[in-house]
Amino acid sequence: MAQEKTRIGLVLFPELTQLDLTGPAEVFYRLPGAEVLLLWKTLDPVTSDRGMSILPTATFDSCGELDVICVPGGPGQIALMDDEETLAFLRRVAPGCRLVTSVCTGSLVLAAAGLLSGYRATSHWSSIDQLALLGVEPVSERVVRDRNRITGAGVTSGIDFALTVVAELFGPEVAQGVQLQMEYDPEPPFQAGSPRSAPPDLVRDARAKLAPFLARRRAATERAAGRLSG
Repeated sequence: MAQEKTRIGLVLFPELTQLDLTGPAEVFYRLPGAEVLLLWKTLDPVTSDRGMSILPTATFDSCGELDVICVPGGPGQIALMDDEETLAFLRRVAPGCRLVTSVCTGSLVLAAAGLLSGYRATSHWSSIDQLALLGVEPVSERVVRDRNRITGAGVTSGIDFALTVVAELFGPEVAQGVQLQMEYDPEPPFQAGSPRSAPPDLVRDARAKLAPFLARRRAATERAAGRLSG
């Protein structure tokens, strides 16, 4: 009898940060016995925040049961937090999943759906504090595991996150094999990838530039918090 495939769904939405999705997808596509679905409301092309068009491979209505659901982040996450169709889909599919997961600010979307209440989770460094508004314990780590919730921090952490998911589903040897195939052996030219290591002036300037956008994100988070408490 043929073994059933492990079905992994990644939510694809307008103005997502493509690496939040394509980093983990690259890992997952290399798995033996895995089916990777890019999910949206329709099968029409979806445009990322930097202009890349990506094709969904299944819709919310057609995807069926999943073993893993993953929500990436990006500027479009703000609209997604007010999108009841997407939130309802996540609430519907999550109970049947072995793992409920996110990358970057996708954790805020999971939290807006009520799926991280009482859990520990991470997010992009600029917005991790907003998780607390949604009943989540923020943890400033690259990958955070709490029971069957696995969340990755900002953008590039999606690869670390996905390898963690693979190790959980298939074992560490399989995860290491994928890591080797991808030659994932990072040696960044600068130690500026986190507020903990970047020069203070650089962090201050980045926060100042992000402030108007983060205010919009916080407003969406506060609306979601109001709905959860209501």
